[in-house]
Amino acid sequence: MILNRRRFLTIAAAFAATPAVAKPHHWQGRAFGADVAITLSGPSDVTKRTLHTAQNLIAQMERRFSLFQTDSELVRLNTGGSIVPSAALLHLMQLADAAHQITQGLFDPTVQPLWRALAEGRRTDHSLALVDWTQVSFAKELVQLGQGQALTFNGIAQGYATDVISDFLAEQGFNAALVNIGEFRASAGDWRLGIADPFHGLLATRRLSKGAVATSSPMATPLGSKGHILHPRQHPHWSTVSVEADSAAMADALSTGLVLADLELVRQVRHTPGIHRITLISEAGDLTTL
Repeated sequence: MILNRRRFLTIAAAFAATPAVAKPHHWQGRAFGADVAITLSGPSDVTKRTLHTAQNLIAQMERRFSLFQTDSELVRLNTGGSIVPSAALLHLMQLADAAHQITQGLFDPTVQPLWRALAEGRRTDHSLALVDWTQVSFAKELVQLGQGQALTFNGIAQGYATDVISDFLAEQGFNAALVNIGEFRASAGDWRLGIADPFHGLLATRRLSKGAVATSSPMATPLGSKGHILHPRQHPHWSTVSVEADSAAMADALSTGLVLADLELVRQVRHTPGIHRITLISEAGDLTTL
């Protein structure tokens, strides 16, 4: 049975242990086309106000980075080819560039034209040539795409949003919280999360007290006979990759790119500052932890 990635992350989260604090409050909603959730503890009136503000922050990030909102900042960039970026967009571009370098080009947000060509059943000759992050320039004054290029932040935006909300909750004094916006980040507490594969199910659990974990599986969202994680020159090496890191954005981007990486590159990335553990699941269901 194939489980949708968001679905099996939700199932895995059901294995979480209750944090060692009293009266946790739990909010569930929708963002970035998926189920999201925040769990934190505190007085009911303060918690409700904080959760309401967090929901508004999530909505703001959707308006910036969604491909499905026609007036989002990302759609306007893709349509016009250039834009004066918000501080948030510029920060996300910088993080994406770092992930591109760490994965030796395997994480590449310029795959959007290739994704669309495959989704629409068109030839990919032209779109393959457009996948090249090095053609993108970005600075405080302007973000400029190469001719015909378009970006997708589906491999990093959810993690970025998770970080933004986690940092906001910490600023509000919530020291034991779990945020799930497609990727998980804990500020404190004692949480137990599952690592699941779309074909082989739940294969491992991880305890998370502080930091983030992100999991990517190409065939969790099939794109025809191919998975949804694309690259013009590489095919997936792994059925699932899970990355534990300080940052949910970096865990998200690296888990996406490393699906395409050989074991030697994964070992190199494991030694990147801020990366704590990488779990690999092969197509046969074998599990490797680095």
